[in-house]
Amino acid sequence: MANSVAYRELPRVWTRVRTPSIARRRMLGWGLVAVDALALTGAFTLAYFLRFRNAWLPYHSSFSLGFYSRVVFWAIPTWLLVFAAYGLYDVRNLFGGTEEYARVASACTFGIMILVAYSFFDSDRTSISRGWLLMSWVLSLASAEAARFAARRLVYHLRKQGRLTRRVVIVGTNGEGSAIARQFRAAPKAGLQVVGFVDDSLPVGTDVVDDLKVLGRSDDLERMIALYDIEEMLVATPSLPRDELLDLFQRFGAREDVDLRLSSGLFEVLATGVHVKEIQRVPLVSFDKVRITGLSLILKTALDYCLALLVLAICWPLLVIISVAIVLDSRGPVFYRRRVLGRGDRPFEAFKFRTMVQDADAVLAEDPQMMAAYKAGYKLKRDPRVTRLGGFLRRYSLDELPQVFNVLRGEMSLVGPRMITPEEAEEYGQWRLNLLTVKPGLTGLWQVSGRSDLSYGQRIRLDMHYIRNYTLWLDLHLLYRTLPAVLKGRGAY
Repeated sequence: MANSVAYRELPRVWTRVRTPSIARRRMLGWGLVAVDALALTGAFTLAYFLRFRNAWLPYHSSFSLGFYSRVVFWAIPTWLLVFAAYGLYDVRNLFGGTEEYARVASACTFGIMILVAYSFFDSDRTSISRGWLLMSWVLSLASAEAARFAARRLVYHLRKQGRLTRRVVIVGTNGEGSAIARQFRAAPKAGLQVVGFVDDSLPVGTDVVDDLKVLGRSDDLERMIALYDIEEMLVATPSLPRDELLDLFQRFGAREDVDLRLSSGLFEVLATGVHVKEIQRVPLVSFDKVRITGLSLILKTALDYCLALLVLAICWPLLVIISVAIVLDSRGPVFYRRRVLGRGDRPFEAFKFRTMVQDADAVLAEDPQMMAAYKAGYKLKRDPRVTRLGGFLRRYSLDELPQVFNVLRGEMSLVGPRMITPEEAEEYGQWRLNLLTVKPGLTGLWQVSGRSDLSYGQRIRLDMHYIRNYTLWLDLHLLYRTLPAVLKGRGAY
């Protein structure tokens, strides 16, 4: 009876009729096939006109529109099969990161290799123009990537409106289960709609996270799956003993209408990627030592170096002017070297323009009250050690311009978590493992969200959010927001 009462409390969303998960996946897959076919057709057609109908690039040999039409007619279905072989219609590989784009690039390259092989084995080896092949490869790569990018943006938009989502129930209400629910709710573009929790230790209807409740016990999962249209079952691994995990796998592991997933058991501690390797038929989980790897690392590094060099080329006169002004304003060196922690817990010296009086650390040590206030947030709102020029530099973050050299030395990134000293690292506790998997940044979520006006706990949460949700687009978005935030000067002291 308790179960039925709890179910009636939540009827507004969970009793509606939904398209079955398998049918929705097939519709999405066929939609992507059509998008790819149009993109490839456009690429091959444009390559034909650029190579054979272009006045600036004349083609002097004979060619046949009918021949190239037949080549394209067979090339497109062949390439679509290649795309399928590369997992580009498998929902598990879609809309989740740069890996999809890498798969598209590999599939297009393999597809053009098939055409190259055909040109060698064809009886008339001059039939296919090498220029057309090269243009077809470049244009197919560009059009397929653009089509996938547009499809991803459309899917993200629909997911934010509550469409194309998969309904998830979380088994276990421990800390990891609650943290995962919050993570999914904060990222609607992931397409996972958390319906509620399953737990044997709490009464049905107990609030766990916001309005998410305990829906029932594990022995009632069959009925809950049908009643709430559950499509994914996520088990917070530490919440169940081994025997119960095996029982869940036996009951739901082979079902096609429900996907069973196990969390790593370390969600709250580690934010890096994981890999499963089987040794002597024993699956073992290993963790990446850094958060950003592969193509994402290459793109982020290229962005860092290109923009850092651009900033240096534009701002070097400003660097000279500030250096001279510091010398005229107060005694002491032009630059201040702050010892901070980088990726992998490796310390380095971050460069800044000096904004304080000489021997500022000694002045702080002589004042116990000021030292206590500093340790509370590692910032002082009215710091008597800051020089007149230093206050102006801090307000507009000009004191941090020399950190461009740290970026060029590979110690920092343009966008990342706030850099911290070894003493501050102790404040992060278990989150320190997350923080040190990426390079600290000149700007980041903390910079555009209020800087020093934020509490220390808020800064930590923003850093953790950035690390867990990193994408190149997030970096570009934060760079776009940085200049207005700096000009406003909010929270800069």
